[in-house]
Amino acid sequence: MSGDEHAVEVHLDRLLEARGMTLAQLSELVGVTVVNLSILKNGRAKAIRFSTLTRICEALGCQPGDLLGVGTNRRGEGL
Repeated sequence: MSGDEHAVEVHLDRLLEARGMTLAQLSELVGVTVVNLSILKNGRAKAIRFSTLTRICEALGCQPGDLLGVGTNRRGEGL
């Protein structure tokens, strides 16, 4: 691969902060463990089910595009 790789960025931190919500509260609302939400929040998730994405967006009052974005990740940095 070339020097730049595309990566999906997860904006869960900013959405939770804007709503004054914790991961534990979101976990209760969507039925996903805090551990799995933390993996998603920290950009370590390899995939997400559409049903989970939908429940998270419903709980946060957002659209999938508010939660996920595509960014460029330089090899060896970040995700």
